Amino acid sequence: MTSMHRLDWSGSEKKIARRAYEAAADIVLARALEEFKTKAAAVATPSDMWDIEDYLRARRREIDELLDFRYSQLPFVFARLIHEGYSDEAQLAGLSEEKLEVIRRYLSFMAGDQAG
Repeated sequence: MTSMHRLDWSGSEKKIARRAYEAAADIVLARALEEFKTKAAAVATPSDMWDIEDYLRARRREIDELLDFRYSQLPFVFARLIHEGYSDEAQLAGLSEEKLEVIRRYLSFMAGDQAG
């Protein structure tokens, strides 16, 4: 198995990766905003307000971890984005078969992990 740290990204692959990443990030952030609005609309007490602050802090950490745009991490990031429904493999058309295989292996692992 090729180490994800050794994958070389061509200029065209970097553009494809950036477009796919940006599209998925837009979806991630739009969904997070909708979740926030729903929670904020339900606030009835000061305690509820502080609960939202805690929720936002935790959600931001999750999103920052998910949206890690380092080339060494992108195969795993794209696998997670696909697995969690924020992207699909069609967005990655044009990446080398080697990179797509690494992403598919991560996806397979995630699907197997979820089943067990």
